[in-house]
Amino acid sequence: MAKKSMIQREIKREKLINKYKKIRKKIKQAIKNSSEFTEQINLQQQLQNLPLNSSPCRHRNRCWITGRSRGVYRNFGLSRHVLRKMSHECLLPGVRKSSW
Repeated sequence: MAKKSMIQREIKREKLINKYKKIRKKIKQAIKNSSEFTEQINLQQQLQNLPLNSSPCRHRNRCWITGRSRGVYRNFGLSRHVLRKMSHECLLPGVRKSSW
């Protein structure tokens, strides 16, 4: 189980990402469309003034049951431990234990 503070920090990051998404997209589009170098530098400065945690690359996928951040399968949103446990208990439809 992940620490509660880490889970709360991740929730705070998600809120910041959603809050600044439109502003970030607007500035990036302006950078792409601008032809003058000084204008591009000014727009880059505006982008850098946004909070660091509002950047989508800082978002971390977490297991929705345990909160574990590593070994998370995107299709299920579960960590590898929980996925294995649930597949053994036949709680995931269409998932079979492989044997060879």
